[in-house]
Amino acid sequence: MDFEKVEYDNNKVILRNTRNFNIKQTFECGQCFRWEREKNGNYIGVAHNRVIELEQNGDDVIIHNTNEEDFNNLWIDYFDLKRNYSKIKEELSEDELLKKSVEFGYGIRILKQQPFEILVSFIISARNSIPIISKTIKKISERWGTSIEYKGRTYFSFPTVEQLHRADLEDIKGTGASFRSKYIYDTIQKVYKCNELLNDIEKDPTKFIFTEENKPDILKYDLNMITDMNDDQCHLALQEFQGVGAKVADCIMLFSMRKYSAFPVDVWIKRAMQHFYLAPDVSLNKIRIFARDKFGELAGFAQQYLFYYARENNIKV
Repeated sequence: MDFEKVEYDNNKVILRNTRNFNIKQTFECGQCFRWEREKNGNYIGVAHNRVIELEQNGDDVIIHNTNEEDFNNLWIDYFDLKRNYSKIKEELSEDELLKKSVEFGYGIRILKQQPFEILVSFIISARNSIPIISKTIKKISERWGTSIEYKGRTYFSFPTVEQLHRADLEDIKGTGASFRSKYIYDTIQKVYKCNELLNDIEKDPTKFIFTEENKPDILKYDLNMITDMNDDQCHLALQEFQGVGAKVADCIMLFSMRKYSAFPVDVWIKRAMQHFYLAPDVSLNKIRIFARDKFGELAGFAQQYLFYYARENNIKV
């Protein structure tokens, strides 16, 4: 565990002497959109149909509005607390060029978010700014999600595919998703229909005996199956969804499916890679291939350190 000990007290969990966990860096490195910074420096977020508040006090991290059961069943996994980030940072820091970014973003952890939410969220992210992405996701959650009360305020969980299936194309356009609305609508329909068929199969498997030749096309949108694929297969399978290209697929893989060879390339990563490694005229795909070859199974961690360093320092080429 990346903390010395855990204490449970009065609807909160205290992680004592945490290593490699800075809440600001973790929530502001481009991987999530449901965490809001409070005036006191705490962050309040919605995940797994719950609202929790994180506070940093030196090396201690306090998770408010939770308990021992949820910590063990949800938050250890969500915050990737079983992973030894010291080992990852040590290995990446062997690259002298990357070492500066690792030291700057020393407390970043890659969250394990829910695949359907991240699929929709990163379709929204295409050619979009983080404030607008967050606003659109918030509107979707307020309209179709489940309300949750915390400290006198109402929050909303991200809707399940069953809840969001009630939305039509015009409804989605009303959230500010713009040209991405048709991609989101199509994705919702495909995941919903796939889940329906999977539920029918589970109820009576004898009615559904498929070979590879007659397997229904809709089953390729099974997010659990995609998650279980190897990294390269997963990357291709996600691009079957409308609005999902190479970069968005890498984001979904990295931030919800634990595919750590993924290396999403956006404007900040392009600047960082050009600044540290490459000539300024390379394509995004060449940057992705270069990074995966260079960093291997740790490419996703390298991406987060580079992204945070480039954006926070406003790196220019």
